[in-house]
Amino acid sequence: MALNNREYKNQPLVHHSDRGLQYCSNEYQNLLEQHAIKPSMTEKYDPYENAVAERVNGILKQEFDVAKKVKLVEEAIYIYNDIRPHLSNYMLTPQQCTSKVKLK
Repeated sequence: MALNNREYKNQPLVHHSDRGLQYCSNEYQNLLEQHAIKPSMTEKYDPYENAVAERVNGILKQEFDVAKKVKLVEEAIYIYNDIRPHLSNYMLTPQQCTSKVKLK
């Protein structure tokens, strides 16, 4: 998603992370290389080296419960498009209308 949604696609990109196993793996490093993304890592495996970013992430997760809100929005979109019938669509869901249009 990050690659597809980049606003400045012609600008160089750096991915900064800690030294977690997932970021050090050959598969992940190859993915960065394929997309011309320069890897950057903390000196040690220590989240406190990047304290400001870790603090912001903590606030978003704990105080704003971002992950839960994203899930609620995704569920609301699913219900609206796939479950809830709409009078303006002759009591069909938007997904059902899209499917019927494709069949014609």
